[in-house]
Amino acid sequence: MKLVVQVELLPDTATAAALWETLKLCNQAAGHASRRAHATGVTGKTALQRLVYGELKAMGLSAQPAIHCVRKVAGAYATLAENLKAGNYGPVGSRRRARVEGTPVRFRKDAAQPFDDRSLSWQIAERTVSVWTVRGRLQGIPFACSVEQAALLAASRRGESDLVWRGDCFYLHATCDVPSAPEYIPDGFVGVDLGIVNIATTSDGTVHSGKQVNQVRHRNRRLRRRLQRKGSKSAKRLLRHLSGREARFAADTNHRISKQIVTEAQRTTHGIALEDLGGIRARVRLRKPQRVTLHTWSFAQLGAFITYKAKRAGVPVVFVDPRYTSQGCSSCGHIHRKNRPDQATFKCTSCGFAEHADINAARNIAARGAAGWAVSHAADDAA
Repeated sequence: MKLVVQVELLPDTATAAALWETLKLCNQAAGHASRRAHATGVTGKTALQRLVYGELKAMGLSAQPAIHCVRKVAGAYATLAENLKAGNYGPVGSRRRARVEGTPVRFRKDAAQPFDDRSLSWQIAERTVSVWTVRGRLQGIPFACSVEQAALLAASRRGESDLVWRGDCFYLHATCDVPSAPEYIPDGFVGVDLGIVNIATTSDGTVHSGKQVNQVRHRNRRLRRRLQRKGSKSAKRLLRHLSGREARFAADTNHRISKQIVTEAQRTTHGIALEDLGGIRARVRLRKPQRVTLHTWSFAQLGAFITYKAKRAGVPVVFVDPRYTSQGCSSCGHIHRKNRPDQATFKCTSCGFAEHADINAARNIAARGAAGWAVSHAADDAA
């Protein structure tokens, strides 16, 4: 499995200026390659490299950064093609889709830039890196990381590292190829019901409330609205300062919740059953005031965090069909809309079973997870 280790660079003023100029030039080159790709229709990595390699070299890039700029552009167009194919920019003929198709992919001047081992090398014991810049190769740039991160970099770092500018600081994102722990045979499953009011509820009765996260989001939404309405220089400066804070808070919350769920599952030798919520934003129809809440719901991130932490711990994870898990009775199996008189309450109209609605849904998910695991492993044994 692949993990990303983030370390902060600690450059002096001159080095920081060189890194910024390098990032800016690389993204100018990527923008040029993107415009050429859009004009000619050449978006494949090899063909695009033949088309623009000399032009990027003439802009001041050396060989490897030029190649990586081409790969970044080709990857961006491949992603765009998949999004168009999936209908994420609307149906064929729609105004939004036509606008996207008629405009070259653009790159921010501070967008991340990948470097391979030819243009960036790590000295992990000394906590320094050397990197190619427009001012030549810079040696001995210090970076900060924990002991655990350093050990992971030394043992498992593979491939490229991305130079990232965020919050007036430079970071390196390094990819590490970490072996997954051997997966044990689960003694049952713990179901996890993901929601907005309660971020995650497990079948053993643990409820992770979303009250604090939702309060932060609502407060930030009101603050952004006021600052955008004001539009002054100080308001725009504060908006930039607030940018990303909410996302970091939500990610930290998801990390803590996923760690608790995986740790408990490992302690009890249970597997984890999650809902397959892919495409839910396109399927669900809500009133306008509820749409912002739905689209800021970071269920995919929480599911990804649980999945990768479970792989590192050897905890089995299965995804189940989420349909009717909130309307079905975990005691008798009866499914009816009237089983949910309100958001928090479940009361079966057939057998009278009553429980917190999210806990009942989590138990249904756990049962489906156990059934799915049994079916899949019975097929494997038969084969």
